[in-house]
Amino acid sequence: MIVNPAAETAKYIDGLGAEALEKAANYTAGNHWMLLWGLLVSALVTWIIVRWGVLDRIAQKLENRSSALRIWLIAVSFLLISSLLSLPWGVYEEWVRESAYGRTSQPLADFLTQDAISMVISALLGGLFFLGVYALIRKTGKRWWLWSGGLAGLAISAGLLLSPVLIEPIFNDYKPVPEGPVRAALLVMADDAGIPHDRLLMFDGSRQSNNFTANVSGVFGTARIAISDVAMKEASLDEVKAVTGHEVGHYVEGHIWRMVGLFALLAMLGFFLADRLFPAFARVFGSKTSVDDPRGIPVLIFIMGLFGLLGQPLINTVIRQGERDADNYSLRTVNLPDALAGALVKTAEYRYPRPTALQETLFYT
Repeated sequence: MIVNPAAETAKYIDGLGAEALEKAANYTAGNHWMLLWGLLVSALVTWIIVRWGVLDRIAQKLENRSSALRIWLIAVSFLLISSLLSLPWGVYEEWVRESAYGRTSQPLADFLTQDAISMVISALLGGLFFLGVYALIRKTGKRWWLWSGGLAGLAISAGLLLSPVLIEPIFNDYKPVPEGPVRAALLVMADDAGIPHDRLLMFDGSRQSNNFTANVSGVFGTARIAISDVAMKEASLDEVKAVTGHEVGHYVEGHIWRMVGLFALLAMLGFFLADRLFPAFARVFGSKTSVDDPRGIPVLIFIMGLFGLLGQPLINTVIRQGERDADNYSLRTVNLPDALAGALVKTAEYRYPRPTALQETLFYT
């Protein structure tokens, strides 16, 4: 029998129904616009902090402190203040809108509590990172951007190693996959990937999201397979196996290190552009600082954020290639193509499955 892949794919997608497809299209297009609105919010927050002289006053109060403590506290203060100023936008983007589209059932109080914890952790760790950046600016001179890109790669690697054991358990409850057919099947995959059986876990992903998901996180001794309870409830055994095979493919083929290298290179380029463009952006925001002054961190971070947004199509292209490789790994090792297709259709509820070529290139991972 001759199979027409395009026609069969269309049947899978049409099975969602016209109403669900329209909802997915609206949700996805809205996400793309949110990127632009988020940049504008970031610009407004940067302008407010600079024009109000917030960091100038903080720096003045810390002038008798050691240089390292002063830089760290200025960076932490900025990250906390900017997060608080942008909190209304974050609540709309991550909770109001997600609730309206049925992508989350998380109570607002729980969302705000977890967001506050995340805000503090990000500020403390982000402060350490920028302490390193400003130290490199002082010690390496004109090539600080090159060394800072390397520092970004090290920071990402450390996060990958430590996050599964120190950060992720703060937000979700991870337990062993219960005994049964699912666990038995996944133990075989864990053995193939070299992941210990005690790292085969299920987590309460439904606490934050109603999306169908599984992942392999961590590196070396912290690597683990984690499956959301949403996937466990909504998917068949074959679908769980096919999706887990996809995630194991990411781990076995080292896709995470490809991304670490890419982000390190992009960080180098971003810091290079920040070094060259800082005076112009500082004038736009009304800042009288230079790139080596920690009081200029709002301008530095805005430039990096802008570059990150412009570089998104390149990042997405690399991610898409990794996703195709992971699909192929699942097909080679698990060999459940119908189950993989069925699982992917479930993600189409929140990722419109019929983008234009331009939309796919710019926005799709």
